[in-house]
Amino acid sequence: MPIPLADLAQRVGAQLQGDGSVPIARVATLEAAGPDAIAFLTNPRYRGKLQSTRAGAVIVSPASANDTALPKLVSANPYAVYAKVAILLHPREAAPAGVHPSAVIGQGARIASSASIAALCVIGEGAVIGERVTIGPACAIGAGAAIGEDSLLHANVTIYHQCTLGRRAIVHSGAVIGADGFGMAEENGRWIKIPQTGRVVIGDDVEIGANTTIDRGAIEDTVVEDDVKLDNQIQIGHNCRIGAHTAIAGCAGIAGSTRIGRNCKIGGAALIGGHLTIADDVTISGATQVFDSIDVPGMYTGVIAPLPHREWRRWASALRRLTTFEGRLRALEGTARKEQPDTRPDGEP
Repeated sequence: MPIPLADLAQRVGAQLQGDGSVPIARVATLEAAGPDAIAFLTNPRYRGKLQSTRAGAVIVSPASANDTALPKLVSANPYAVYAKVAILLHPREAAPAGVHPSAVIGQGARIASSASIAALCVIGEGAVIGERVTIGPACAIGAGAAIGEDSLLHANVTIYHQCTLGRRAIVHSGAVIGADGFGMAEENGRWIKIPQTGRVVIGDDVEIGANTTIDRGAIEDTVVEDDVKLDNQIQIGHNCRIGAHTAIAGCAGIAGSTRIGRNCKIGGAALIGGHLTIADDVTISGATQVFDSIDVPGMYTGVIAPLPHREWRRWASALRRLTTFEGRLRALEGTARKEQPDTRPDGEP
């Protein structure tokens, strides 16, 4: 149902400029918006599209407020305002409460009457499903697992035994939470599997992308704190701890026993070695490889720019010879010191 622009301004904490009675029913891009939609501008390169948009209203920063005569919501953080408006205009549709007849419910499982359990789900013994939880088709919830209130699991999510999700979690299809960590001991050329007896403990307001995997702890728990946002196809090893409000982009890999601080941002395909510590407020660029702990907040990048293939081969060949070059340089420096004439005054040590 459309919401007057003035009401949106009040509910999202933005400044209203222009006609507040304009009814807004949806969000859209500047190019695709119609009179019933509100669009937003965050990137200055699209400022020219403000003149041609057919949107009923726009969301802009103070710097762009004078670039259009359309009714507008003005905020220093227009993207955050857009997110709040989108939530109001496109709320998640509540699934009907109840348990589908094809679901299998283990003995002693406790399922809130307001929860929705879809077809072909398996809920393990003693599992706890909170109020207004929605569990999509073919999900598997292990024995003793717990899902906090208002959480949403899309189809084919697997939560292993004893793992816990906090309130308002969103877990996308194919995610696996609580599989065994990669714990092996080598003896006489063979591997001995180490039982993984910890859990995965996930806080409130966490979102976990499709096909992301979070391994259970070997002894202590793997912990994902409140408001962490994980993209698709991320691997988090056993015994890791991810600090609150951290966001990690797709295909990142985090080896076991690594601790990542609060408010960190980790780019796509970044690789972080095991048993490291990343401080709070660290940003790691995409495809960066981290082999040592990071103790100082800031932005870290370790990406080599692409080169034409022949040039890259010459560069790689030179890089392989750096150790040889270093040895030759040290030898030359040693020879130079030996050949340098002694200019000290007589008798000076």
